[in-house]
Amino acid sequence: MTLFALAFPRTEIRDWAARYDYPAEDAMALKLVPGIRDRRYLTYDDLVAIGRWKSPRSGPRLAANDPDDVAAITAVALTTANERLRIEVLTLLSGVAWPMASTILHWGHVDRYPILDFRALWSLGIDPLPRYDFPFWQAYTHFSRELAEQAQVSMRELDRALWQYCYEKKPKR
Repeated sequence: MTLFALAFPRTEIRDWAARYDYPAEDAMALKLVPGIRDRRYLTYDDLVAIGRWKSPRSGPRLAANDPDDVAAITAVALTTANERLRIEVLTLLSGVAWPMASTILHWGHVDRYPILDFRALWSLGIDPLPRYDFPFWQAYTHFSRELAEQAQVSMRELDRALWQYCYEKKPKR
């Protein structure tokens, strides 16, 4: 089992999250998330927008997906009770590996999911990156949910804090 260790006191999560400023996040969250959660699937445009936010370089691969495939696959991910199926079915989409799949769950699922990101993992003591698989994802999700609950913050606040801490503290190569 992978051991995660927060690199800063959990009492500072809100402070680190408040320093986070990522372009277009608020507009995306206000515009897309309610529709996705109501429909319980992503449209092609939703997928492209989330991809542009998470990783602009993924655009051409995401754009290669058939809109019907996007709707069907994301409907499975956002409605099944099976945790493994939720994350892994999303990787059937072109341009969607574990980090992008986690982002889709983070924004689209009613349950709380962390975003799998090298910065967030670095802030939890994970460097170098492991091979992503379901046991790692399950451990990361469980740890993140517990930490957010203990710190009394949303998953979004925790994700922002982890990202920002690494952005400011990780030595540049």
